[in-house]
Amino acid sequence: MKNIEMVICGLGGVGREFIHLLTERQTEIETKYKLRLRLTAAVDIGGAAINTTEIGLDCDALLSHIKGGLSIETFGKFGRPGLSGVDVIAESGAKVMIETTPTNLVDGGVAKGHVFTALENGMEVVSANKGPFVLFYDEVHNLAAKNNCGLHISAATAAALPTLDVGRICLAGTRLISVEGILNGTTNYILSEMCIKGTSYDEALNKAQEMGIAETNPSYDVEGKDTANKIVLICNRLFGTSKTLNDINIKGISKISLNDINEAKKAGKVIKLIGIAKKNGEQINLSVGPKFLNEDHPLSKVCGSEKAITYDTDTMGKITVMGGKSSQVGAAAALLKDLINAFV
Repeated sequence: MKNIEMVICGLGGVGREFIHLLTERQTEIETKYKLRLRLTAAVDIGGAAINTTEIGLDCDALLSHIKGGLSIETFGKFGRPGLSGVDVIAESGAKVMIETTPTNLVDGGVAKGHVFTALENGMEVVSANKGPFVLFYDEVHNLAAKNNCGLHISAATAAALPTLDVGRICLAGTRLISVEGILNGTTNYILSEMCIKGTSYDEALNKAQEMGIAETNPSYDVEGKDTANKIVLICNRLFGTSKTLNDINIKGISKISLNDINEAKKAGKVIKLIGIAKKNGEQINLSVGPKFLNEDHPLSKVCGSEKAITYDTDTMGKITVMGGKSSQVGAAAALLKDLINAFV
């Protein structure tokens, strides 16, 4: 049995769902994978809770405390007001840092310090946060290699959809020609409603917001920025590049009309927002934008808020994976999956 001590930074929806999965699946994980996962510290805006003994933090009690509207730094004798994530990571002696704070694509936010400090202390990093990896990929990758640490970012590259797992493990030994993905559930839902039901863009967006699929300010999704971040990360991990958002042409779906949808139908095509990383000689070209796909294209059949990714390889041909839950639970499950795979 391996004992794995963890620090989690960020106790929003994804962080809470991750802790819930730890408690719910504890016995199963110990039996099936021979891993004893122990949460020794949790960090949020106001401070932290720490218990570095072999017992660790009581996850059930911690969740009840947080869901009751109480802050982490008031969690009994374990609460530490004002203690930062960087301080906790440096002092914890844990093997893993779980990063679930909100993504900041301006300067990386607090997650940047969390990731760099964890790597400097020889910890595995499991992250749902895109910021540090999109903005500082070279620095993060080099520091991880220097300190022999793993970077596990499936939850940041389409959450429950196994993008990196398939590309890195199932396609090992192949040469990738291209990667095409529907990587944002919100935009795919909107386009599906327009195509299948004849709903206008505005009506489909409003419905997505009412259902909680789209944010109140949906620009990050509908203007293609979320897809761009994900395809940049996928490209860097699978093609070994150092791409940034400056290397990608981005176009969203906000200008797509019902007339566009109907014209596509007449031509036997369907419109999808696609992120593409394609090899062209020694170069890798990136793009995000609405694409007119033939009806026999594997991504044309992806409906609703589901996502999908197609790999074109030299020896295995084209392989498509689709589905995956677009939710906080799905993202938390991807974190847990990465954590387990890092040690089995």
